[in-house]
Parts: sequence; structure tokens; C-alpha cells
Amino acid sequence: MDFFLSRTNVVSAAAISLLALLGTRFFNRRSKSHQENKTMASSSITLLDPPSSLPRNWKHHVFPSFHGADVRKSFLSHIVKEFKSKGIDLFIDNDLERSKSIGPELVEAIKGSRIAIVLLSKNYASSTWCLNELVEIVKCKEEFGQTVMPLFYEVDPTDIKKQKGYFGEVFRKTCKGKRKEEIQRWKHALTEVAQITGYHSTNWETEAKMIEDTATDVSNKLNLSAPCSDFDSLVGMESHMTRMEPLLQLDSSEVRKIGIWGSPGIGKTTIARSLFNRHSQEFQLSVFVDNIKKEYAIPSSSDDYSVKLYLQKQFMSRLTNNTCVSISHLGVVEDRLKDKKVLVVLDDVDHLEQVEAMAKETYWFGPGSRIIIVTQDQRVLRASGVNYIHEVNLPSYDEALQMFCMYAFDQKYPKDGFQELAWKVKDLVGCLPLGLRVMGSYFRGMSEQEWTEALPSSRSAISSGWI
Repeated sequence: MDFFLSRTNVVSAAAISLLALLGTRFFNRRSKSHQENKTMASSSITLLDPPSSLPRNWKHHVFPSFHGADVRKSFLSHIVKEFKSKGIDLFIDNDLERSKSIGPELVEAIKGSRIAIVLLSKNYASSTWCLNELVEIVKCKEEFGQTVMPLFYEVDPTDIKKQKGYFGEVFRKTCKGKRKEEIQRWKHALTEVAQITGYHSTNWETEAKMIEDTATDVSNKLNLSAPCSDFDSLVGMESHMTRMEPLLQLDSSEVRKIGIWGSPGIGKTTIARSLFNRHSQEFQLSVFVDNIKKEYAIPSSSDDYSVKLYLQKQFMSRLTNNTCVSISHLGVVEDRLKDKKVLVVLDDVDHLEQVEAMAKETYWFGPGSRIIIVTQDQRVLRASGVNYIHEVNLPSYDEALQMFCMYAFDQKYPKDGFQELAWKVKDLVGCLPLGLRVMGSYFRGMSEQEWTEALPSSRSAISSGWI
């Protein structure tokens, strides 16, 4: 159900500006005459089908694995308090009867947690229960990609990895009389978790600061892993994502530049954001640099080098989330990112210098990186050496009607009694997504009588030259 492009119907940039003004005028007029109606429409553009890969149904935010005698009444109790203050839900097994093996309920709790925190203490390996928990956690990490965060509490990660020192002595006592296969599973799990970057209690002056930083990190990870539904209702988006798959080639280690090109108001930015939200977690670093045309406008009085230096500083600041980035030359991006798998989206690009400053060469980025350039100027893409271009076309009549209805009725079809009115308004606007959004949002919540009364003024505004 791809968008259908009719060159004669593509609206000029000037017309788009006028359409936005028309929308503002409509909203201002409506706010005066409909003070009681406070309902505002969604500002997203419109998707028929949900993403193909649905998020897991998580029961808990965090599953903590710990040796109770070491930490339950001290360190762990403070973690629980700090996590609760940040709205983080932990699975705590106070009511479970511990035995030598973990039961189905505990296995389900591990599988049903977004993050597993392994609180490794000196006597952690004295418990077969803890070791079996760890085996299950590592299994979930390997099979489902579960996030695992080790907290090394008064214990050396090397001792855990190699099962030596006091930790190793405790582990060997636990292994006495156990089957060789079981011991090997424990060793594998300990070695795996010890190699994950974690929190070391020796690196913090106080436990309070360590716990606070851990809770903040967990909270950020939960926010980033939260399933996004911002684009679930956008009409036609699945078609765009399908068409872009062969351009993106996400399973390839090649570094690629991909262009998203189309007329103003046609939905390029929304497509780019949907793509970014779906795939950003697959990259080591990711950044969506939006509204470049306005926010990073190129001053006519500045020399080329100074402009590029400024743009690269802004780019690295956004990418590293650091407002104090210092850039002294144009080799910084390559030096910092040449070994990193990065997803970069440059939105609303209107000058070649913008691309040259932030993503001129593919060798600036590590294997598997993807650079998405969103523009209405195809010359920018050609000059940037972009060979993979997704052209965004106007939606078909049916899709345009669905888009309008999503904004006007919050569903893909007109409400009873509004069919003819919806068709009339849609025909006035045409198939441009921006126009469908403005008009659909304007008519949202109106009664049939109000629609009928508003139609003549809408038609008059359009025919008199607003668009």
C-alpha cells in the first residue's frame, strides 16, 4: 500500500507555509468559539499495522540475584529503597522457600524482568541457589538479549572470572560432590558475568553514591528499552519500512549512507523518526539531529571551515550527550567514531556543508554504521555520494482518507453520519499529509452541524489562494 506520487499534485514549499498559516488561523478561530472543547488531536502523521516484532510482556523491571546473608539487611535494603524512589520495580523473593534448585516461579521471574542485577559478594558462590539463578540469567542474556548488570560488592571481578582467592575457595566447597556438568555451567556463568562492565564498590567513596548512580543508570536503561508506540497508528508506515529494508541492509557490516527524499510536508521526518525508534538500540551510539535547516542554519558571512567546525561540535555534543565538547579540527568525528557502530539521522538538510561537517565520509564510522540524510533537495544527496535513496511519494486516495480520519476521529474511517463530510474535506485538502493533519486536527471534536458550518469558510480560504 505504497504512497502514489502525482507530480502535478506536489505542493510547493510556499504552499506548505500557507497551509500551516491556515491551520493556525483555524485553530485560533476555533479556540474562541469552542472554549468548552479542550480536546487536542495527536500531532503524529498516520501507520496501519504495528511493528512485526512485538516487545516482550515484562512483569518486573529488575530481577536482583544476591546472597542474602551478605547483603539483604544492609546494601540490598538501600538499593531497594533507592530503586523504589525512582519507580523501579524489583522482584524480591522474600516469600519463596529456598532449596538447592530454583523452581518454575523463579525462572519465570528472571525471564519476565527487563534487567537482571547480579550482586556479587564474597559468599555468593556458597549458595547453589544463587549459582543456578546466575545460570538462568546468563541463559536469558544469550537467548533473549536480557540486560545484565553486575555489582561487584567488596569482591574482585578477576577472582570471580577465574574462581580464585576467597571467592574461589567458597566456590570449590560448593562444588564438592556435584556433577561435572553442573560445575561447568556454574563456571561458565561466573566467567560470563565477570566480563560484563559493571559497578565496583571500590570505585566509589560511599555506598550511597554507588547506589544512587546504579539506580540512575537502571532508570535510563528502562527508559531507553521502553517499547515505542508513537508511530503505531501511522497509515502506510509499514510500507515505507518494508521498502527501506533493502536500502538499509542492517545485517551488513558495510557503512552506508541512505537518503530520504521528498516534497515539503510529505512525511519524510516522520518516516526517519519511525526508523530511528525501531533500530537505534541495535547500534552502539545513535543520534537524531533534527531541524538542521533551522537550528543549524549556515551564516552567509562565515567561512566554510568555521561553519563546518561549528556543525561538527554541535553534532558531537548531541551524539555524546556532552554540552562541553571541544572541537579544534575536523578530524574529531573520524577519530572518535571510526570503531563505533553508529546510527546517525540528519533531518531537514538543505546544504552540502551540513553533511560534510557531520558525515562526509563513510570511513569516519565503524562497521555496520548507517547515515540517514533527510532532505527535499536531491542535489544534496547526489553531491554527498548517496547511492541509496528512498523517495517519499504522496499517499493514495484511500490512505489519505485514512490519515485524515485518524486526525479527525482517532480511527481510520469516518464516524457514522460524517462519511460525506469527511470526503468533502479530504477532497479540499488533497493527499498531502501535512494538509490532512492540519484539517483533520481542526475538525476533530466538532459536531455534524459545526462541520457543515465550517466547510464554506474552509473552501473559501483554499480557493482564495491560501493554498
